[in-house]
Amino acid sequence: MEKKRLIACLDLKDGQVVKGVKFENFRRQGDPLELALYYDQAGVDELFLLDITATEEGRSIFLELIKEISSRVSIPLAVGGGIRSVGMIEKLLEAGAGKVSIGSAAIEEPALIREGVAAFGSKSIVVAIDAKRKVGRTITGATAPGKETSGKEAHVNETSWEVYVQAGKKATGLDVVEWAREVEELGAGEILLTSMDKDGTRDGYDLDLLRAIKAAVNIPVIASGGAGKPEHFRDAFLIGKADAVLAASIFHEREFTIAEVKEYLQAEGIPVRH
Repeated sequence: MEKKRLIACLDLKDGQVVKGVKFENFRRQGDPLELALYYDQAGVDELFLLDITATEEGRSIFLELIKEISSRVSIPLAVGGGIRSVGMIEKLLEAGAGKVSIGSAAIEEPALIREGVAAFGSKSIVVAIDAKRKVGRTITGATAPGKETSGKEAHVNETSWEVYVQAGKKATGLDVVEWAREVEELGAGEILLTSMDKDGTRDGYDLDLLRAIKAAVNIPVIASGGAGKPEHFRDAFLIGKADAVLAASIFHEREFTIAEVKEYLQAEGIPVRH
């Protein structure tokens, strides 16, 4: 099995690290540089810095902050927030980001994915997909597909997810699985898949969502939203088939250290980076 990655995430708002629950009720977690330095020493594999209000405010993530953090840490950085052009991608990479995460702009202008890949390579382009579960449609009756009714009514629940943008404020009408397939066709190197339903709840990743996306694409998928204990990371890898897992508050608040989670995963037979 390929070695799995453990990723920490700094959600930025007004220059500070914050964390909410289901994309709402944000609370301050600390200074981004201090937390970045902590994670550099803690042994995390990658660090994502996502400016969650940049798109809504019509600006990009702060370049000076990226430059400062990248000059002080050795871990790879991925940066997102308000990226709308190949020129901005270039500035962020020059500032020290190893790759960029594009969300809202990728939906508004899918060609940006292809243009970014053409200019900087697929490994530099991550597409962030914020997914919200839709109410399942129930098929009732003897003709429900694939069901033996034996004179009883059959019930089939169809699960699907919708893509949201602008930090979870706007529904797009796009099906998450279909959008993930398109993202791969456009050349993106990776998908950051966040469950809005699980975000900040600490009750585990959306394993159904993960399995659905992993069955649809071949590019790496990062699981995000719901980490609360080491078992959740294990399940994301073994059941959800994630290639990497991302977490925030569980690490910010020192519920568990990176080392503790890696040791647990290793004991569970999941190879991790050292």
